[in-house]
Amino acid sequence: DHQGPLLEQLARSFAMAVPDVTTTIPSRRYLVVRHFAEYLATFDPSTPKLDPKAIFRTRTQPPPYIFTDEDLARLLARVAEFRQRHPVSNRGFHAMLGLAASSGLRLREVLGLDLSDVDLETGILIVRRTKFDKDRLVPVHATTLDVLRAYAAMRDQIPGATAETAFFLGSRGRRFQAYTVEYLFRQLVRKLDLRPARGKRPTFYSLRHTFAVGRLVAWYRAGVQVQASLPALATYMGHVHYTSTSYYLTATAELLGVVTDRLGPVMGSRVEDE
Repeated sequence: DHQGPLLEQLARSFAMAVPDVTTTIPSRRYLVVRHFAEYLATFDPSTPKLDPKAIFRTRTQPPPYIFTDEDLARLLARVAEFRQRHPVSNRGFHAMLGLAASSGLRLREVLGLDLSDVDLETGILIVRRTKFDKDRLVPVHATTLDVLRAYAAMRDQIPGATAETAFFLGSRGRRFQAYTVEYLFRQLVRKLDLRPARGKRPTFYSLRHTFAVGRLVAWYRAGVQVQASLPALATYMGHVHYTSTSYYLTATAELLGVVTDRLGPVMGSRVEDE
């Protein structure tokens, strides 16, 4: 209901009218108004030039949600009863979650799998056209392979399944769409009330973060030289450079605990030497 010229305070109030954990959305809203003000000034010279530094977009991202083993167990158990009207495609949804959690595949990599890409004998997947337009081979755990085999045995019960090349099919016999899976995942997370003390609820991508952190914890506990093994993890996750993998290595309490246990004797010997 504002009457009069476009003012700096008006632009800021509009930008901040939508609450957000970060300043991402407010900064975008302010940027749109600022560009509009520049355009408007060509017709109305009295329009003020809005301050480009008024609202900065923060570069720090909220930490990703890392699922505990209990979280994952609850998540997978709830999927079984999630959509009872579509038992077979629901089984596929269950298999997709398990596959992402145990292998760290991106959502579009999971959805992009064709029947010919899944070797149910060897347990090796061919992941094609990844984020960096490369193909890679991904061996899966034996328990994950059992789940994939069980789903494959039921898959042809979906109407139209035999005419579709996609491995994972929705209830209409077509390849799952990313927005459908993300919507179902959000519903599932809300039903289980999974959320951190601060920040946003977990997303499907949180499964990839969880896999990376879980692998690091397992390596530390096994006494593996983690720094030397990071390139192997990067290759498995489809990164061109292993430095990209470090983005996923969030410092969880469990991870910090095992690192402290690993470095404790080393630090103690250094103190004695000094």
